[in-house]
Amino acid sequence: MNTPRMTSWLAGPLVAVLGLSAVSAAESEAPERDYQVPLPEAPAGEATFTPPAERDIPDNQYGEMVRKGRDLFVNTQQLRGENVFNDQNCSNCHLDAGRLADSAPMWASMGVYPAYRGKNDKVNTMAERIQGCFTYSMNGVPPEYGSETLVALQTYFHWMATGAPINQSLPGRGYPGLEETGEAPDRGRGAEVYADQCAVCHGDNGQGQKVGERQVFPPLWGDGAYNWGAGMHRVNTAANFIKANMPLGKPYSLTDQQAWDVAAFINSHERPQDPRRRTLASVDETDEIFHQHMGFYGDEIDGQRLGDHDDYGENPR
Repeated sequence: MNTPRMTSWLAGPLVAVLGLSAVSAAESEAPERDYQVPLPEAPAGEATFTPPAERDIPDNQYGEMVRKGRDLFVNTQQLRGENVFNDQNCSNCHLDAGRLADSAPMWASMGVYPAYRGKNDKVNTMAERIQGCFTYSMNGVPPEYGSETLVALQTYFHWMATGAPINQSLPGRGYPGLEETGEAPDRGRGAEVYADQCAVCHGDNGQGQKVGERQVFPPLWGDGAYNWGAGMHRVNTAANFIKANMPLGKPYSLTDQQAWDVAAFINSHERPQDPRRRTLASVDETDEIFHQHMGFYGDEIDGQRLGDHDDYGENPR
């Protein structure tokens, strides 16, 4: 039974602690490495901050941009073919329109950026963080800096953080970290959990679910899913999210082992290629540089090597 790689992430934390940076791509032909260095963990305990109610959005130009950002966040598919090239919406991973604690709420992220991210080994602004989500989670093309789309999303996050402290990690930020159980995630057990708990919404084959033309539950693998560069393809990230938020409406109902197992099952399926693969010579090189973390990219599963393809989904770039 294949299990995701359990890798030592020592290099990334050392870079962050010492305040050093790897040689940038601008200074070298070598691409930046993808270290898994998370932001500092949120304080334990229930969320104490409550974002303002939607009825309190002001009736002025600022409020108009807040509403536009909210609408884009909930229905990101309206950018399909321009910035989005899969079947995802921002609110699929950030529940309740980005308001729900322990589901990476936007009110908690606004005050901690700019922040160092191991994913691209540099300090990122909030705008850059959003652009990265379009590149990977939406398998898309990031909106340009200063564009109405990017400004609207940032304005929506800014409004939700009204009254929240800055430079402070708040309870409820991110997905709560799930402790390892001492037993490796098992895809076979995860398939059983998926069939019992997940397929009713996400489909027997991970295809998601539509009502008419509207995607109401997102695909979890295949061309409509997040690509091999998205954070959610990491088994630990998916397990954290699943434990705290899934099945929908029943948070914390799965055991820790079930969350690990079903995350491994979901993320051991094919999905659009990591867009960083376009600039590299091989899957091996992409794996070595960008996938030294808990995931299945480059691994052989059921006789097929995951990521060994040129399928970028609908993304033309």
